[in-house]
Amino acid sequence: MKQTFDKIPDIIAKHPQNAGSLIMILQDIQKEYNYLPPEALTQTAAALDVPLSKVCSVSTFYNSFSLKPRGRKIVRVCVGTACHIRGSNLIQQQLESTLNLKAGETSKDLEYTLEAVACVGACAMAPVVIINDKYHGSLKVNKAAKLLEKK
Repeated sequence: MKQTFDKIPDIIAKHPQNAGSLIMILQDIQKEYNYLPPEALTQTAAALDVPLSKVCSVSTFYNSFSLKPRGRKIVRVCVGTACHIRGSNLIQQQLESTLNLKAGETSKDLEYTLEAVACVGACAMAPVVIINDKYHGSLKVNKAAKLLEKK
């Protein structure tokens, strides 16, 4: 089934039509689609009357934006120092094996995206895995795969 992007005009219309709204519009589009489709970039540039190059520049500058489709469930493994010392590399390997993905990849069914990320600022809970916005701390390797079973 081909994905439609018919909500983009409504998302853009919710914001003031000026360049100052660019980041907020991109955030809302990212929230809706889990990435920034090319159609979103061109429609945003046209609506705000800013060059497409500026929209592309902003969308590639910030790590929170993705130009590639991402999964419904974004699984982030913290690989910062505290998490690394407490075995996040083993947790990452377990998740890669379970999902049959490497860090930075998305499953073909767009269900999961696996990411290795720098420090998430939850060092007291190390090692940490974040699924969408839910933090799972003090994680053991043998419990990592079970996180994927939870809804």
